[in-house]
Amino acid sequence: MSTSRTRGQYAKGAERREQIIQTATDVFATEGFEGTALKHVAELVGVKEATLFHYFKGKQELLTAVLAERDRRSVAGVGQEEVGLSLMPPIAERNRHEPGLTTLYAVASATANDPGHDSHGYFKERYENVVQGISEDIARRQAIGEVRSDVDAAILSRLVVAAFDGLQLQWLYDKDVDMAEGLRQLIDVLLAPSGQ
Repeated sequence: MSTSRTRGQYAKGAERREQIIQTATDVFATEGFEGTALKHVAELVGVKEATLFHYFKGKQELLTAVLAERDRRSVAGVGQEEVGLSLMPPIAERNRHEPGLTTLYAVASATANDPGHDSHGYFKERYENVVQGISEDIARRQAIGEVRSDVDAAILSRLVVAAFDGLQLQWLYDKDVDMAEGLRQLIDVLLAPSGQ
């Protein structure tokens, strides 16, 4: 087999894999990820459901790829590249419009804590990156007096991330919970400079 043909097949496979991720992200956003969602993804891509796993080791690898795409879209959707405090409420608002992906995230993050879980590495790295990005934003804001400086930036960052996840979980049970407004209020109160 020629090298150019091999490269062409690889490119085609990578293109199909990306098509599956994009389609699954769209389907899961509105329909969720249980039941017939994978069958629907396969139909939209034009393959049999079993063929999906020619491109992924299993369902968990596909779900992790969808979550990574969700993260990419969230950041791209608000027009920022760096994770920071101002990014949190718009992402929460976006999550409200994608209940299936929000549920997938909550379920997957809760079950991936075992180091042997296929998504463990993804979530570990994701939390490290998010906490670090927000911590750096808080430290920058502390240096200019915009945010309280009597608490370590990394601790404040973890509290904001914990509140985000907690509000999101509450929203899954009660759609009247306003995740974005809750985060705005928390950030205003928790991070207010001393003396305000």
